[in-house]
Amino acid sequence: MKTILNVIWLVLSGFWLFLAYLLAGLILCITIIGIPFGIASFRIAGYALWPFGRTTVERPDAGAPSLVGNILWIVLAGWWLALAHITTGIVQCLTIIGIPLGFANFKLIPISLMPLGREVVSTDQAFATTRW
Repeated sequence: MKTILNVIWLVLSGFWLFLAYLLAGLILCITIIGIPFGIASFRIAGYALWPFGRTTVERPDAGAPSLVGNILWIVLAGWWLALAHITTGIVQCLTIIGIPLGFANFKLIPISLMPLGREVVSTDQAFATTRW
């Protein structure tokens, strides 16, 4: 089922989101200061291309620099990206077949707001490392 949803996602919106994040990452990597943001954008691009069966987890080694970077990211680009994901998620939820795609858009909001200090992993790997 994950594969079918990923293929539908790829055709309807994933490829375009991937290209947008890729372009943003290339622009951000022009300056030395923007390289961490560019790398984060590349990481989100891969996640936006194939989101089903993957999730994000906090990195335990992320500290104060990630917090400062995330604050800068939110001010400069994060809230625009989150607003775009909210808008497209609502539009996709208007059709029955688009509901899972809309939820995938909503799942991308936290990482589009605060990408630094997080990593993308498979849901199986995230479930295996969760301690109950």
